[in-house]
Amino acid sequence: MTENQHVSAWTVLRRGIRETPEIRQGLGPTIAAALLSSAGQLVLPVVVQQAIDRGFSELPDGTTNVNIGLIAVIVAVAAATLIFVFFMDRLVLWRFLAAGESALSALRVKAFAHIHDLSIAEHSETKRGQLTARVTSDTETLSRFLQWGALTWVRQSAVVAGSLLAMFVFSWQLALVVVAVYLPLIPSLRYIQRRQFDAYSQVRTSVGDTIGLASESIGGAATIRGYRYQQEVSRRLLSSSRKLTNDQIGAHRFFAVLSPILAFFGALAVSASILVALWIGADQITIGRFGAFIFLLTIVNGPISQIAEVLDQTQTAMAGWAKIHRLLDTEIELVEPDNLDAAVLDLAPPTVEFRSVDFRYRTGDPVITDVSFVVPEGTSVAIVGETGSGKSTIAKLICRLADPTGGSVLVGGHDLRTISKSSRNRTIRMVAQDGFLFDTTVLENIRYGRPDATDDDIYAAAAKLGLVERLLSLPQGFETMVGERGDNVSVGERQLIALVRAQIAEAGLLILDEATSSVDPEIEQDLAEALDRLSQDRTTISIAHRMSTAERSDLILVLDRGQLVEQGTHNDLIKANNIYHDLYHALDSSEASTSAAEQ
Repeated sequence: MTENQHVSAWTVLRRGIRETPEIRQGLGPTIAAALLSSAGQLVLPVVVQQAIDRGFSELPDGTTNVNIGLIAVIVAVAAATLIFVFFMDRLVLWRFLAAGESALSALRVKAFAHIHDLSIAEHSETKRGQLTARVTSDTETLSRFLQWGALTWVRQSAVVAGSLLAMFVFSWQLALVVVAVYLPLIPSLRYIQRRQFDAYSQVRTSVGDTIGLASESIGGAATIRGYRYQQEVSRRLLSSSRKLTNDQIGAHRFFAVLSPILAFFGALAVSASILVALWIGADQITIGRFGAFIFLLTIVNGPISQIAEVLDQTQTAMAGWAKIHRLLDTEIELVEPDNLDAAVLDLAPPTVEFRSVDFRYRTGDPVITDVSFVVPEGTSVAIVGETGSGKSTIAKLICRLADPTGGSVLVGGHDLRTISKSSRNRTIRMVAQDGFLFDTTVLENIRYGRPDATDDDIYAAAAKLGLVERLLSLPQGFETMVGERGDNVSVGERQLIALVRAQIAEAGLLILDEATSSVDPEIEQDLAEALDRLSQDRTTISIAHRMSTAERSDLILVLDRGQLVEQGTHNDLIKANNIYHDLYHALDSSEASTSAAEQ
């Protein structure tokens, strides 16, 4: 299902129920309870008819006789029915809400897992706000629908169906009149429903855009304030908010039209029933039956009005559900091999080989083209090149965050696409450029590298990298809360924590994506020493921005405009007096200037 493909709300609902076992399991008992509840409500019109037609009789002297016993029985039946309906409604509410919340929980987890299975190509082309909206705002619209809207549809539809059936029992002539009055309303409702669904689909898109912009503005607050960009950001937020407001108003206008239309048809049905009853006369319908029929008509008009009220909520919920379906329909390009046939890597540091590798995003020019190289096991390799040359893309391909669009990537002699996910995750670990941390303690952030690690294991890993004293110097040492995305610690401290996390993972292949960029001068030495220790007895590939990292490496790969143009040791490449020579001296001068300015 593509973003531009039209889909009806009914199709979305059927698919949602079909793919959500929690709702299916709760739907049957809910419908049964709703039918019993509606049957109970229909007892009251029968009570009215019996009370009028049989509870009162005219005596020969012209006075009225009241059948007290029958009236008492009728009142008792009415009271019992009300109690029964109350408890059945409670049962319906409890069962459906329980099923709905269980379904939403499973849907959130499913959508979240699917997002993480998508390749970097998909993440690069999809706004983060849209992905966030799928697992937050869109599922929340479903939550409100399942808590009230869906329940209203089930219960009130049962009441309408039961009331119409009872109407035909009391007077088929009047029942046909009511059906004839409401019949022209069906195509109008269908037209309104379709337009409203399309309008709410646009609303859900606008919600995602606004969430993404708001998230970006909050995350970049320091930069925005530092560059006095508040006015422009406020303008963009205001524009996005106004668009969302206009879309919401446009979608709500259909409900504003629908409510008076239903009120008009309800009044028309009552008026037509009275006129036809007077025309057919008392010999065709008794006063009691006519009173019960009007009672039933009132019951029908009530649920129809309630359904109209939740139709607005239903449309936004179905639009949100359709967006979630589109997310789940997004193809998972990184297909994992069958466990029985999957290759398993040895625990020893593996070799890495690129064979004529190409990569490009779905739109745009190639990022890397015909790249081939071999990294022997246990080797320390630095990949250098200008910004946009494809360095980080190579790192992501080795971690299998995406598959090459041409050629193959081999680790330990196996094509990455044939290695089991568990083996790949155990052997290959990447320290990302921003040293991402979770909003918990330093200790727990390190434990993400190996969930079964004890506190002693974590201290030992930090000691092996020579970072125990540095981490103990934090306000609460290893128990320091790092804050959201690690904002409570410096950039360099985030990197140090990320390195210990990589160390405790005991991976044979480490990918260091610009791990020494943007760090404090006082931490740079600690970071460099920790990197050297971390690289021991491992195959290490560093995406290097600092030439000092390249100098310490066993092998240097030089990229230029997505192609591998040079490879060799630092001394060999300097002597070659080619791209690396120029890049080294340009960056070396830049680093020296930066160092002097900082001092």
